[in-house]
Amino acid sequence: MKYSTPLTFGQAFFLINLPFYILAIMHFGWEFTIKTFLSVFSLSVFADITPMLVSFDQVNPFYASVAGGFLMGVGFLMLFRHNASLGGLNILARYLAEKYGISMGKFQMAVDCTIVLLSVFVVDFTLIIISVIGAVALNMIIAVNHKPGRYMGNV
Repeated sequence: MKYSTPLTFGQAFFLINLPFYILAIMHFGWEFTIKTFLSVFSLSVFADITPMLVSFDQVNPFYASVAGGFLMGVGFLMLFRHNASLGGLNILARYLAEKYGISMGKFQMAVDCTIVLLSVFVVDFTLIIISVIGAVALNMIIAVNHKPGRYMGNV
């Protein structure tokens, strides 16, 4: 977010997700919405404080994008399994999956890649390629492993 706004990533992520809670309450109930709100809040806080607590002297960005994408995909599956999400696109993806049978992973991959590609106006092209690789890795995990009804909190 440092490229286009004075907000930190955590602040912007938290604010962008606020309107999606209406859809979440209407279609998935309060339990899902509260868990999702807490997940979004936690990610927002940790995204802003982690760089103050952890640093890496050297990391291969291509490896990090693949490994990070896979780990985030597994994290999303855990959230879905426990009737929660990370807000915004996850809420919309779940709604579209349940209402119209659209694959959550494929929908999120299309949206994620579109967002990353639109960043061509403010970010170095190499970073865009690395981000696309990470988005594909993340959404591959969801597309391959998420089956309707399996990770919807039916425990």
